[in-house]
Amino acid sequence: MLHPASPGAAIAAHRFGLAEPSLDVVGADPQAWLSNQIGPADAPKGSGLLDTAAALDNVAAELRARRTARAAAPDAAASAPDLGGFYREVIAADVRSRLLTAASTTRPFAERLQLFWANHFTVSLAKGSVRGLVGAFERDAIRPNIAGNFETLLWAATTHAAMLRYLDNTQSAGPRSRVVEREAKRAARLEEGPRVSGLNENLAREVLELHTLGADSARGPRPVYTQADVTSFARVLTGWRVPLQRGDPARPFDPNWHEPGPKTVLGKTYPEGPEALRLVIHDLAQHPATARFIATKLARHFVADEPPPALVERLAGAYRRDGADLASVYRELISSPEAWQAQPAKLKTPEEFVLSAARLLRLDQRVFERMDSASSALGIGALGQRVQGAPSPAGWSDRAEDWLGPDAVWKRVEWSTRTGARLGNRIDARELAAQSLGPLLTAETRTQIERAADGPQALALLLMAPEFQRR
Repeated sequence: MLHPASPGAAIAAHRFGLAEPSLDVVGADPQAWLSNQIGPADAPKGSGLLDTAAALDNVAAELRARRTARAAAPDAAASAPDLGGFYREVIAADVRSRLLTAASTTRPFAERLQLFWANHFTVSLAKGSVRGLVGAFERDAIRPNIAGNFETLLWAATTHAAMLRYLDNTQSAGPRSRVVEREAKRAARLEEGPRVSGLNENLAREVLELHTLGADSARGPRPVYTQADVTSFARVLTGWRVPLQRGDPARPFDPNWHEPGPKTVLGKTYPEGPEALRLVIHDLAQHPATARFIATKLARHFVADEPPPALVERLAGAYRRDGADLASVYRELISSPEAWQAQPAKLKTPEEFVLSAARLLRLDQRVFERMDSASSALGIGALGQRVQGAPSPAGWSDRAEDWLGPDAVWKRVEWSTRTGARLGNRIDARELAAQSLGPLLTAETRTQIERAADGPQALALLLMAPEFQRR
């Protein structure tokens, strides 16, 4: 059993959590504190949140507005509606909820896992087709499933409307599907090009490369999967589209778009129809390459940019042993000696840094309610990381070097200085440093904070201290 002010308590709070104003909350057993948090993520906080069905209603309303505007003035570009108006409030509510929930939760390890998986299964506002759906995706597909079986999480993420739109599966049709045959006849009759032409491989490729087997599995003399597997898996995925009316958004299958006949993926043949995707998802989730890929990403996220091979092997072993049970993998992680090395190896991303500061300073709900748009998300975007807006399906980088450029560090200094100026006269940064960092606080940092000219400077120094910036 460890004392609350031990290195273990500080590591639990900062490496696995999102910082605490006092290490007392961790208690005498940091591993038990973390283990007790394993489970579904907290219910999201905030108002104005839409579930997936309601979010899809918004998408349908936007499309109707587009058609109405085009019909009224087909040649007047200026007549197009302000489409941002359909989503501006929804997006702002989603971002507020994500940040408020993370800043106020009593289960920060679970929240860190939610952020990890939302980045693993990236659906980004950077692509207009998922405007208004990203928050619903995180709430309905990710949050409930972070500590269950990976197969359940993979299924929920792959078949959610946001993912199907983000990776263009709504436009993917089997080359021999009924809709392609009908469209070919229509186009020939009207002597114009077909509006639906065939297969889109984006979702299939990213599920294999980014979500399960990993890109390295396609390399080498004996690759786990090949381009032929990507194409065949894309055929399995045809028909999985987004219903724009009330229904079951978790099972949006349209047989008219589905490629007929059996398909072979990774050497195994699957039947025609919607049941094939469930079978492929099961086999991908149980694959040894998926076990290693997930283990590597978790070890990289929580321990080191170059994760210890022995740790990766133990995490992958727990994954395989317990049939892709994520809770078992997390327990193996927090019981591993490599995870408790005192020297911090990871750098907080901008979102993690700002959330840690919000928790450290006990920012209340009113701060988040004053955010009137996603762009004013506590200044995180100005630090280089747009909330829910990753630049590609690969998500945000999890390596320190990608967040350590001179400009990025200077922006953190500016953010910390502004925060210190606003709050430093009301906070004793010297006492807060000792309570929140405990034995992680070095003599050099303590001396710098104690010698600060005033409260604002002392708080800025605490926020920029290596012990707070790193985890």
